[in-house]
Amino acid sequence: MSANLHDHIALVTGASRGIGRSIGIALADAGAHVVLSARSRDKLESVKEEISARGGSATAAASDVSSEQETIALFERIAEQFGRLDILVNNAGIGIWGKLVDFDMKDFDTLMNVNVRGMYLCCQRALKLMIPKKQGYIFNISSVVGFKGYPKQSAYTASKHAVMGITKSLSVEAQEHNICVSAILPGGVDTSFIGEARPDLDRSVLMPPEDIAHTVLYLLSLSNRAWVDQIHIRRRNSTPFI
Repeated sequence: MSANLHDHIALVTGASRGIGRSIGIALADAGAHVVLSARSRDKLESVKEEISARGGSATAAASDVSSEQETIALFERIAEQFGRLDILVNNAGIGIWGKLVDFDMKDFDTLMNVNVRGMYLCCQRALKLMIPKKQGYIFNISSVVGFKGYPKQSAYTASKHAVMGITKSLSVEAQEHNICVSAILPGGVDTSFIGEARPDLDRSVLMPPEDIAHTVLYLLSLSNRAWVDQIHIRRRNSTPFI
């Protein structure tokens, strides 16, 4: 069963490249009107044009999730233009790497402001649009480090553990309003991001971003009697159940 998202309004953060770009395109291909958000207006316009060329519908809305003012303005724009939000994909995130013993606390704060505070604020503003409609979907893109750790990734790992904690609590709070919340925890995905985080990995074995987009569509295709709280999707050649 495939997802039919006609008449749905979706917001994807971090949509200018990588996983976010692929998710935005997939949602538009399934019929949703997709609001593409990221800091780079030029890259967003490029994704929007790609969606239009495929017959889809999208809006480019440059915004920085680490800015409370810009994020609130983004959701106010969605409310004014569409009057609703059916799907939120919290994908915006950054990575800053280094050993804990040497890690600069300014970098720690920057990372947390984007990966945790920004995601938290987006969830909060989305709920204000979804609760009155008694329906909605929120997908938080976490990471394999949401349950494990790697060297030189202590701050990034802390942020993704926080994403998981917020997701677990939010899923219970949202359930009474018929809002489904899920965390997606990818392993190695072939993006520019992984080249910085794991330069040791052979890029030929990394997952394409489309695999994460297909995971979102799978969740959206489930019947109204089924849901999945979290999905860990890994490289096929990585060790199972670790």
